[in-house]
Amino acid sequence: MTVPTQPFDVLLVEDDIADAMLIEEALSERGARNLIRVTDGVAALEYLRGPDSTRPDLIVLDLNMPRMNGRDLLKILKSDTELQVIPVVVLTTSTAPDDVNGAYSSHANAYVAKPVNLEEFEQAVQSIDAFYLDTATRPPA
Repeated sequence: MTVPTQPFDVLLVEDDIADAMLIEEALSERGARNLIRVTDGVAALEYLRGPDSTRPDLIVLDLNMPRMNGRDLLKILKSDTELQVIPVVVLTTSTAPDDVNGAYSSHANAYVAKPVNLEEFEQAVQSIDAFYLDTATRPPA
């Protein structure tokens, strides 16, 4: 596994504290990450549109959250010309076909169901990280 030479900014939109801690731990094992965590879509938009906020290299998004869920946030992100280029990976417990189809219809870059097994969960997060931050070519800032 390669370790990136520069820190990457990841915005985690996740209301479950335990899942957030697991994601943060899995990302930190891969190298320097500036992880910003918010607990719902409203807070994510406040962060992304804040004048002093750093544009994330990747957004990891849960679907089921209070105030504004991930479905609504994804639609807003992908219709905003300033934010639509940020890759968004949906990482959620749902495997419902409507959720998967809805996420891709709203232009999610990927949809990953959270594995129940701890080791598989960590591997899934690290695979997302490796692909989007090491392998994929991103648009210039």
